Order: sequence, then structure tokens, then C-alpha cells
Amino acid sequence: MPTPVPFTDNYQDHSTSNGFSFEFFCERCGNGYKSAFVANKLSMATKGLRTLGGLLGGRVGNAGWASGELQDMTESQAKDKALQAAVQEIAPLFNQCHRCGQWVCKEICWNTEFNMCVNDAPKLEGEIATAQSDARLQQVRQQTQSVNWTKGLDLETSQKAQCPHCGAEVSPSSKFCGECGQAISANLTCGKCGTESEAGTKFCPECGNKLA
Repeated sequence: MPTPVPFTDNYQDHSTSNGFSFEFFCERCGNGYKSAFVANKLSMATKGLRTLGGLLGGRVGNAGWASGELQDMTESQAKDKALQAAVQEIAPLFNQCHRCGQWVCKEICWNTEFNMCVNDAPKLEGEIATAQSDARLQQVRQQTQSVNWTKGLDLETSQKAQCPHCGAEVSPSSKFCGECGQAISANLTCGKCGTESEAGTKFCPECGNKLA
């Protein structure tokens, strides 16, 4: 009775009519390991008989046909044997986690200290590095919050992101547009009381003075 084949859901068949090869994948990181190519001797022999039968005909041709029938009947058996051999070749590169059941590669995804995959038993070095990186980013954010980033900015005067005259983009500190040269602020200042009014206002809402 043939031995049951593991890796039932994490391999890809690369076999052709000339031979057999299989690629096994880690179910965590996806790394693949391809087995050595094994020639399909039965297929090669059948092709030879068919070629010879086509040239000579008669009994040789019938022999080629019979060999083809034999190949069709035994092809799956040959592939099963090749798969068994491929499993024996690649199995040492994998471990199955008894907690989650996944087949994972030993090189990256296996924690030898606890005999489990790194999903269930993360490697301490990696966790420390991740914690250090997270702490550093958190400290950067905290220190950045403590810095006054508003120095030199006029936070009391209404700012405009675009020039009211030509629509060009302007910086918050600009007083004049670098595109058209017009003043960025479109407000009008009353010459009598100093009150600022929006553009288009004809009279000061504070003292009634006529605005230019």
C-alpha cells in the first residue's frame, strides 16, 4: 500500500510529458522549493515506439499504439511515485506546526525554541526589534508635538491658499503673489478707523467712512 502523501494543499505540479517536478510552498511566507526533475521513462519509450511504428507500420505500429495505452493506464501511478520522491526530497525543509497545522519553512517561519511556527510563537529577536521601532516612532511623535511649529506664522490674520487675483498657489507667509505681483490680502482697511473689510465693501461697517 502506498504511503500517504503530505503537503496536500501547498504544492504546484510542474510535470510535463517528459518528466515530473513539483514545487512546495511555505503556507506562511510563500517561499517555494522545487524538487529535482525526474524523467518519465515510460513516456520516452512510448514516443520512440510510436515514431518507429509510423515509419515502418504493421506490428511495430501496433506496438506503439499498445505502449500508448499502457502509458495512459500507468501515467498517474508514475506521477504518484514521483510525488512521493519529491516529498521525501523537500520534506526536510518544512515543519508542520502542531498548533495551527500549517506547513512552514524551517529557514524563516519556524521557531526552533518552542517547536512552533512564528505565528504561534514569534521569535523574540524580531519582537524586540519591532517593539523598539514602534517605541522610537511614538517618541518621535511625542517630541514633535512638543516643538512649536508656528514660529513666524501669522495665525490671527485670515490666510488664503490661492491668490484672489490670478488663482496661483501662495505660501501662508506671502504678502504678494509671485505670479501676478498683486497683494494677497484682498481686505480693505478703513483710512479713518483702521477697520478691515472684505473686498467689494463700499463703506466701513464701523464708522461709515467711504472705502477706496
